[in-house]
Amino acid sequence: MKGNPILLSFPETFETERLIIRAPQFGDGTLINEAISESVNEMRPWLPFVKNLPTLDESEAYVRKARLNFLERTDLVLHLIDKNTGQFVGSSGLHRFDWNIRKFEIGYWLRTSRTGQGLMTEALNGITSFAIIHLEANRIEIRCSSGNVASIRVAERAGFTLEGTLRNVSKDDSGAITDINVFAKAKGYEY
Repeated sequence: MKGNPILLSFPETFETERLIIRAPQFGDGTLINEAISESVNEMRPWLPFVKNLPTLDESEAYVRKARLNFLERTDLVLHLIDKNTGQFVGSSGLHRFDWNIRKFEIGYWLRTSRTGQGLMTEALNGITSFAIIHLEANRIEIRCSSGNVASIRVAERAGFTLEGTLRNVSKDDSGAITDINVFAKAKGYEY
């Protein structure tokens, strides 16, 4: 990529069949906090940021920082909103990227009451299309614990290919050493 990523222009909002996918906005902290509070038991084993339930102020501070990061093009958190109800259903985004290669990693979580409805697969497909069209992505990865069956199934349903397993590279909630599965879509291979 030539130039500074902060100069890139791309939409802050796009839609899939059932979702509005958008950049974080000031004031979203309450929505995030409510969803995390509902889902803390299911999320805690896989996501370090829910080891301790965040306060409302901590959630709002996170959202404000995420908004600034989005504008600076250093991390692209995306919020998932149900088109019909306006409910915040989860979060995803493009993280740990390399603008020179146009390589991005998708992270994701969904509030417990909205799992099992295909929303995250739909979101991943939408975010992947967004990355290909607007960011000229050459590679998009999903990395998840080899024990996180739900995340593995979402990656597979979204058409990502398991490229390999990194052995003994992280620790789970209990401190046990775990493996990480690496799924990807790469230009010239899957799209």
